[in-house]
Amino acid sequence: MMTMKPRFGIDIDGTVTCPSTLIPHINKQYNVNITLADVVEYDFLSAFPHPVNRAEFNTWFKANEPSMYEASELASDAKSILTAWQNRYELFYISARGENVYDITKNWFHTNDIPYDHIELIGSHDKIQTAKKHGVHAFFEDKHDNAVMIAEELNIPVVLFDTPYNQLPIPNQVIRVHNWIEANEWIKKNF
Repeated sequence: MMTMKPRFGIDIDGTVTCPSTLIPHINKQYNVNITLADVVEYDFLSAFPHPVNRAEFNTWFKANEPSMYEASELASDAKSILTAWQNRYELFYISARGENVYDITKNWFHTNDIPYDHIELIGSHDKIQTAKKHGVHAFFEDKHDNAVMIAEELNIPVVLFDTPYNQLPIPNQVIRVHNWIEANEWIKKNF
């Protein structure tokens, strides 16, 4: 009898990709010099030294999303660990990216040789329904409120990748890690 592999829900941006990957694009466009350390809220505008029109920023971001996502840098060790996991676990990527960048996202996975069983771009940060629909056993996330809500709502462990923008307290089911090596250690002990 075949046993079911544990299924992981994995966010893409700031989790599989390096959390600072979009910053150079923003710095160039807005002629600023922000760093990841400046982004203390899950909102790039929180790091700006001067006010920026949010609607204009969102328009620029939407227009440049494809090229920024295409050039996204992988987080350190993500590829080797996800590759090592591919035979043991089902890898379901659940991202707030919109359907409009599905082909670019899928190409990025192929170009970078990142294994996946399923990629779902839901166009919103509310990942609870999608995670529930796919019956994931653990989730990997960088957005604080997402991590907390998924953990509490679905009663599953959520591995939270530590960044300057997710420093609020976390409940017990949320496990803070600093990198993929630590995430892998936690998974080895618990799965």
